[in-house]
Amino acid sequence: MAGLNGSARTRHARRLFAGIAPEYDRMAEVLSFGQNGRWRRFMVSRLDVGPGARVLDVATGTAGVAVAIAGRTGAHVVGLDQSHEMVAGGRRAVSDAGVRVSFVLGQGERLPFDDAAFDAVTFTYLLRYVDDPPATLRELARVLRPGGTLANLEFLVPPNPVWRAAWVLYTRVGLPVGGLVASREWWATGRFLGPSISGFYREHPLSEQGGWWRDAGISGVRYRPMSLGGGIVIWGTKSPTSVDG
Repeated sequence: MAGLNGSARTRHARRLFAGIAPEYDRMAEVLSFGQNGRWRRFMVSRLDVGPGARVLDVATGTAGVAVAIAGRTGAHVVGLDQSHEMVAGGRRAVSDAGVRVSFVLGQGERLPFDDAAFDAVTFTYLLRYVDDPPATLRELARVLRPGGTLANLEFLVPPNPVWRAAWVLYTRVGLPVGGLVASREWWATGRFLGPSISGFYREHPLSEQGGWWRDAGISGVRYRPMSLGGGIVIWGTKSPTSVDG
């Protein structure tokens, strides 16, 4: 797809995920101590959709969220990702699960869909990899119908000082070492993740991010820290009075 060159940040993300795609699901569970799947399921449970609904899953990766949505709700899910390799893994996962998910190669910053095209929109581990997070949120909200749910899963830096110290130790030492067991690519990913997460929240605390959601026309925004603050699910509803574009 033309237009996938993007900025240095998005090109880095594409290279990063291309190298880890083959073992992404297994390693994500191992390195998160089995919590990644639980976080996904909680986010999916925030969606009020059923058979016949259309749901967009942005940064779908190997389609873990998309498969969970389709299996739980019966909705038709479109998974969008900028990585050829991750989408290839997603297609295999969908085939194995026997659910209805289609795929589009593209970027969350420039969605190839009409306004209000979806009944719900989810995105996972996305905003750290884009140049303009508020603009990306507005773009995600643009394709969501009024009254629909926007939901996000992201890592979090634990607020409790004790757990934060343990988290820093794990992300700076445990993740790289654990990743090295799998491959050189996972070692590089492990080295990148901790500083990336810390830097994102240092520059953009949750209070600021809440403002992004409201500015995008999302109301009733709620937060649920997961696993002692290792992850977070954020969700809200597109206001009926929102004006797209």
